Amino acid sequence: MFQRLQQLARPRAPEPLPARLDRRRIYVLPTAFGLFFFVLLLTMGVGALNYNNNPALLLCLLLAGTALASLLHAHLQLSGLAVQAIDAEPVPAGHPLALRVHARADVARPRRGLEVRAGDTSAALHLDDGAGEAVLELPTAQRGWLDIGRLRISTTRPLGLARAWSWVWPDTPLLVYPAPEAHGPPLPEGAGDNAQARLHAAGDDVHHLRNWRRGDSRRAIAWKPSARRDQLLVREYEQPQGADVVIDWRGTAELPYEARIRRLARWVDEAERDQRRYVLRLPGQPAVGPARGALHRHACLRALALLPEAMHG
Repeated sequence: MFQRLQQLARPRAPEPLPARLDRRRIYVLPTAFGLFFFVLLLTMGVGALNYNNNPALLLCLLLAGTALASLLHAHLQLSGLAVQAIDAEPVPAGHPLALRVHARADVARPRRGLEVRAGDTSAALHLDDGAGEAVLELPTAQRGWLDIGRLRISTTRPLGLARAWSWVWPDTPLLVYPAPEAHGPPLPEGAGDNAQARLHAAGDDVHHLRNWRRGDSRRAIAWKPSARRDQLLVREYEQPQGADVVIDWRGTAELPYEARIRRLARWVDEAERDQRRYVLRLPGQPAVGPARGALHRHACLRALALLPEAMHG
């Protein structure tokens, strides 16, 4: 029943952001406390009329006027509010995704007690100088696009007698990376003739000298050059590094489909952690790389996350 009523509420389809809340999409209903308060006022009114008690009747009318004013105030808490954008950093499947909901009010007035809810997860929305954000921890179960569905923005302020709420249905899906394999074989050997060297504290060859920084080991200090320049200098070493790592879909043919994706995701993370250049090769797609860095890692994990659910080869 509730789901059928929800389908009738605005918006009825995903919408682009920003989305502004106006009177056509804000709903107000009494809370459980509000219903109790209504019954209490009704009892007071009947008793005051029955006993012709004017002070009690005046009090009842004053409380009723206050309740009606609180309904209008709850509506105004949401009116003019706009959800500007949503965003979240991709996480591996199985980890909570931190969804940030950015909102702004076009009318400068205090707005308190706002709550944003997505499914069973909720968070407070605090506005400072008319702008603010709420951060919701959403569970993730599988790789690919995560459709968060409708977001409910609500408040029960100022008196808790009524709840005003509105729906926002962003058309922005969020990406979930595949969960990397927990344990597995080491990275494949590099291929090609583009062997490199990288800075490493335990390397073999001196690469250059640099100024001393807090936390540097005393054993790395170059004392003679430091004495000549009258300042502490530290040796930076380099360690030979193999050629580009090739992370190839064909190298995991013995594994089930999803297990192959998890292993490749693990190798991407390992290559990035070791600061190795790597290339990802997937069937039916151009090779990704060779490169390294946050953008390259995202491109590789995105390609793995968006592989079809069923594919052979």
